[in-house]
Amino acid sequence: MSVDWTGARDLAHRAGVTARGAAEAVPIHDADGLVLADPLRAGTDLPAFATSNVDGWAVRGPGPWRVVGRVLAGTVAPPLPVDGAGVAVEIATGAMVPAGTEAILRTEESHRDPDGRVTGDPRPAREWRVPGDEATLGDQLAPAGANVTPALIGLAAAAGHDTLSARPRPRVAVRVFGDELLTEGPARDGRIRDALGPALPSWLRRLGADPTTAPPPIRDTLDAHVAAVRDALGEADLVCTTGGTMHGPVDHLHPALRRLGATYLVDTVAVRPGYPMLLASVSGPDGRARFVAGLPGNPQSAIIALLTLVAPLLAGLRGGPPPPLGEVTLGEPIPGRGGDTHLSLVRVDGPVAWPLRHVGSAMLRGLSSAVGFAVIAGGATGRAGDTVPLLPLPLTPGEAPR
Repeated sequence: MSVDWTGARDLAHRAGVTARGAAEAVPIHDADGLVLADPLRAGTDLPAFATSNVDGWAVRGPGPWRVVGRVLAGTVAPPLPVDGAGVAVEIATGAMVPAGTEAILRTEESHRDPDGRVTGDPRPAREWRVPGDEATLGDQLAPAGANVTPALIGLAAAAGHDTLSARPRPRVAVRVFGDELLTEGPARDGRIRDALGPALPSWLRRLGADPTTAPPPIRDTLDAHVAAVRDALGEADLVCTTGGTMHGPVDHLHPALRRLGATYLVDTVAVRPGYPMLLASVSGPDGRARFVAGLPGNPQSAIIALLTLVAPLLAGLRGGPPPPLGEVTLGEPIPGRGGDTHLSLVRVDGPVAWPLRHVGSAMLRGLSSAVGFAVIAGGATGRAGDTVPLLPLPLTPGEAPR
C-alpha cells in the first residue's frame, strides 16, 4: 500500500533518528558538513583578553605622550607605568591592550614631535575589544543539530575547541541493477548507458553521506541481487539500489529483501514521477538497523526517490532535522496528478518558478538545469501566481536540501 509523499518523508526521517549511532569527537579539520551532536559552547571568553582593533598608540595620562615601549600580537603586554606624565606604548592590531590604557590613538591620526613624543586626538569611541565582547565562557554558540560549516569551524577554533561532537557521515553503498546497462560509451545493441551509477555518489555526498563508488551493474537474477545487497550491507549503513522496484519478470528486489529478512518501512509512495520506491530495514550483525532504499531505474524518478526517502533518512542518521522545503510562486500553471503528489522540475527567476521541458521520468536534461521540484499536492492543481512548496536539489557538496 502506498504512503503519501509527506508521510513517507516523515517516516524516513524518524527511522534515521531511531537508528543513528553514537556521537564522536571529530577533529575540527574533518568536521565540515557534519551535524553537531551537542551544543557548541565557548571554552573561553571571546576575546580572552582586551585586544586592539587598530594599529596605534595605547596611551595613559595627558598628551603629548612619552613612548615607553611596544606590544605586538602574540605577546603579553605589561601594564602602563603610573606617573604624572602621559605615556604611550606602540600597539599592533590584535595585540593585548596594556592594563591602565585610557585610549588608543590611531597611527594615521598621530604625530611625533621633535622630541619623539606622540601627539594627536584619540577618538571618543573605544578602539579595543574587551573580554566577553563576543561571548563569555560557557555561552552556547550553536545548538545541537546545527550544520557544521567553515564559519562554525572557525568559531569553534576561536572558542578553544580542537574537536566537535558529531556523528560520522553515514556510509552508503550504491548497487545498480540491470543487464541492459552499459558502463562506457553511447547506447548500442539495445543497451543503454548507466546514468545513475556515476551520478548517485555525488548526490549522496551532497546530502552529507560517505558513499562508495558503484561497482558494475548487477545481473538480473535473484541470487545476484541477494548477494549484492547482502555484501553491501556488510560495509554500509544504507544501500541505495536502482531498478527492480516493480514486480516484473526481472524485478528481483522485493524477493531479495524477503530472503534477507527485511522489514518494509515504505513500499511505494503516492508521488509522480517516482511512484515505485521503497525503504526497508535489515538488522546488522551488531543488532543496529541497516537500510535499503530501492530507487526506480528511471533517472528522474530515482532522484525524486533519493530526495523523498534517502535525504530525510540521512538527515536523521546524521542527527539533523528533517530537510526543510522552500517556497516559490508559479509563473505558469502546473497540472496535478490526481490523488498523487506531483513533483515538477522548475527553474527559478527571482521569486518565480517556471516549469521546464524534458522532464520525463527517464530524462535528465531538465534535471540538469533545475533548482528543484515544485510540489503540487494530491488533488490540487498549481495555478499561475500560486505559492507552493519547493523541494530543492542539493547543489553544493555537503549541503543538505534547504
